[in-house]
Amino acid sequence: MEYHLLKYLDTPDVRKIDVYESIGGYTGLKNALTMKSDEILSQMKKSGLRGRGGAGFPTAIKWTTTATDPATPKYVICNADEGEPGTFKDKVLLELNPHQIIEGMIIAAHTVGAKLGYVYLRGEYPGAFVSMQAALDEARSRGYLGPDALGAGMEFNLYLHKGAGAYICGEESALIESLEGKRGQPRVKPPRTANKGFMRKPTTSNNAETFANVPLIMSMGADAYASIGTKESPGPKLFSVSGHVEKPGVYEAPMGISLHDLIYDLCGGIKGGRKLKGVIPGGVSTPILTQDKIDCPMDFVSVSECGSMLGSGAVIVFDETTCMVRVAMRIARFFEHESCGKCTPCREGCGWLRAILERIENGNGHMRDLDLLLEVADNIEGRSFCALGDGASMSARSFVYSYRSEFEAHIKEQRCAFK
Repeated sequence: MEYHLLKYLDTPDVRKIDVYESIGGYTGLKNALTMKSDEILSQMKKSGLRGRGGAGFPTAIKWTTTATDPATPKYVICNADEGEPGTFKDKVLLELNPHQIIEGMIIAAHTVGAKLGYVYLRGEYPGAFVSMQAALDEARSRGYLGPDALGAGMEFNLYLHKGAGAYICGEESALIESLEGKRGQPRVKPPRTANKGFMRKPTTSNNAETFANVPLIMSMGADAYASIGTKESPGPKLFSVSGHVEKPGVYEAPMGISLHDLIYDLCGGIKGGRKLKGVIPGGVSTPILTQDKIDCPMDFVSVSECGSMLGSGAVIVFDETTCMVRVAMRIARFFEHESCGKCTPCREGCGWLRAILERIENGNGHMRDLDLLLEVADNIEGRSFCALGDGASMSARSFVYSYRSEFEAHIKEQRCAFK
């Protein structure tokens, strides 16, 4: 397997600019600076790059929207607020290869016409903060950032901003509200942040892994990049694999690798030789998949057809010893805690989901609770300001649908058989 995003992570001091340049770093930027905005946008469209933060939105469309908006100034923001439980793939890039993210952001700024950008970093990543700040200082001293980047007449300054631990700030409009010094809560859409983003000006906001893919496209070429992965979901993808596997960690694979190969080939199979019970394929906001669906290709289209979503690529594996009611309850607790409280369906509904699941797990449930749980989930989904409410409802519903007999056993026996 040929690696692209993780290719040089074992190279000593690759986070330092001299080493990064020696392995071809900033070549993509130098190529981009010889091109006009529409030429770069054409390459991005041809590459088929889709956002790696969870939504999978085509990057070229987002950049084009900001680039063609006549309003100024424009901004570029890196969403490095990696707060989805089970997700830790951006952390590897931020700590060990920060210049690849910075290079991607400078290319984006050149394309959309931005002079200022921010990296919004998860507050619980102190190591990434040190690494990113050092890389920004190096890039500035080397002339990649500042009033005249590489003498190409391009002005771009980039700064690091540390978040305060709110999961909701992973949603791009809530992130921008926080960056502006306000309470981190999602905005009503439309307008979209590509037109009315930071300071209500055109803003391109992408995930850290998305920006790390940009230098690959500009150095290897859009056609070569698009040949990796699948037609609908091109390129390499980072997967954070945790749970009951022999070798958890961050793995790079082409889009479309099967869930089976990811678990059993790359991760060494289920820990202790036990049987697989279920897999969350894209972080806790995505529906769980049962063991009979692990041949599912891991790309944006296929995972949806299998009944879930690729999300951030956070694969959480559960073996046969796992109580799925307890897992659903723990996830519901997370969403209740992280709900920003702006909208009633999410603020009240997440609490209801948690309370019902706790009741069932603790042996106090009733059969009618299962229908009530599904009813509450249906009343949340599609009615909240952002996707947090959707994630909470889809998660709870998928556990009941996939493991209903286990829920019923908790209720009938008034206990958890896995304790």
